[in-house]
Amino acid sequence: MKYLLTTIMMLVSLSLSMSSCGKDNNLEPMSEIENNTNGTTNATGSKMKIIVGAAVFTATLNDNQSANAFKAMLPLSIKMEDLNANEKFYNFTGTLPTNASVGGNIQVGDIMLYGNNCLVIFYKGFNTSFSYTRLGKIDNVTGLVAALGSGDVNVRFELQ
Repeated sequence: MKYLLTTIMMLVSLSLSMSSCGKDNNLEPMSEIENNTNGTTNATGSKMKIIVGAAVFTATLNDNQSANAFKAMLPLSIKMEDLNANEKFYNFTGTLPTNASVGGNIQVGDIMLYGNNCLVIFYKGFNTSFSYTRLGKIDNVTGLVAALGSGDVNVRFELQ
């Protein structure tokens, strides 16, 4: 009985993880993750640049273990896939710490972690029942939709 319950829980978890971040296409980053080296979700003032083509955006990272783990990976150049015409995502090969909560009202410019390895940038707002760990938010989203466009995009994340 315990084995059956564990199996069912694993299947439900797997099913939910596949529904938000799409299929695992094993996208390789533009250059493998470049590495320079669950707490609260308040902004720390840690700033990050997000570069998409010629567009440069500034984001404020949250103060939590997940955002700190992500920050430790910077600078980072990856190829992000489009999903549902509202988000770009990338599946890391490793995992990050999580402190997920139900997404609720997703806003343009939200930077989140789905599951423990799926980085997501939202370029359209909507309501959702999926759970995410908040990593940060793009400060000024003017031009974000145009920069991310449709299809896959190369994105670079750098600390400021």
